[in-house]
Amino acid sequence: MKPILLSLLNTTEQDITALSPYYDVISIKSLDEGLALPAETLERVEALFGAATRQVSIEFLDALPNLKVISSFGVGFDPYDESYITGRKIRLGYTPDVLNDCVADLAFALLLDCARQVSASDRYVREGRWVTEGIFPLGVQVSGKRLGIVGLGRIGMEIAERAKGFRMDVIYHNRNPRTDVPYRYVESLIELAKQSDFLVVATPGGPSNAKLINQEVLEALGPEGYLINIARGVVVDEDALVAALQSRTIAGAGLDVFVNEPHVPEALFELDNVTICPHIASATIETRGAMRDLAIENFIHFSKHGEVKVAVPWANYA
Repeated sequence: MKPILLSLLNTTEQDITALSPYYDVISIKSLDEGLALPAETLERVEALFGAATRQVSIEFLDALPNLKVISSFGVGFDPYDESYITGRKIRLGYTPDVLNDCVADLAFALLLDCARQVSASDRYVREGRWVTEGIFPLGVQVSGKRLGIVGLGRIGMEIAERAKGFRMDVIYHNRNPRTDVPYRYVESLIELAKQSDFLVVATPGGPSNAKLINQEVLEALGPEGYLINIARGVVVDEDALVAALQSRTIAGAGLDVFVNEPHVPEALFELDNVTICPHIASATIETRGAMRDLAIENFIHFSKHGEVKVAVPWANYA
């Protein structure tokens, strides 16, 4: 009898065909639906297909006594408790790198939209205001400006690469400076914000980075600065950001992620200095396909070798 792979995602016929030599696949719509499965079924579960945007509780994991491997669809791994996963020696794989280009592309799309007011000007025309009010307000030039990146990892590096085409001066803030990049390191996040025309957040989520971009950082960014967030909603103090946009403490923002997705602060809907996307940074046919392929490959690799193909940084065991 094959072990069971429990999937929190919709699995395609292609997925099931690839996995069927190794697992019996059961898809569930929620953790509660999984917990309602018979005990003998839960005992057979050795693999879990999760996602970076789907929280997985310890209660749920406790109900899977023989769980050996998780493959998470996405680059974030904040839904998983590090001490719990490492304590049980569960192998945890994820899907980095294959989405770097698309996430960086969207970061720049948001940056350009904020500066040149593409979405706002589209609404201006559709509402007939070009006729009744005349010339649309001036935007801001992007070329030659200074780009501050919070988190110069895989995605941050791709964002910096795109900035070269706009002749931007790239500076960055990490926990520690990198010695392998040509960009200037700024030790203080407040100072990075002060020096930036555009501040792009590309750092991991999780409790350690919760509200990293707070009122003080936004005030340092200032009334001519723009915030772009393609990381995780929790990294930004959402209440402080709404207040900063309302008061024009900052010039504007481009947001793809939020604290309580899919719920977005309604106050943002009334503002023309913010561009809002429904967490679509990796949402292209090519990238989502590559992510799914790697997520499935993590399971197959584990079945053959006892390790996932790509493990999260803290889930590599000796």
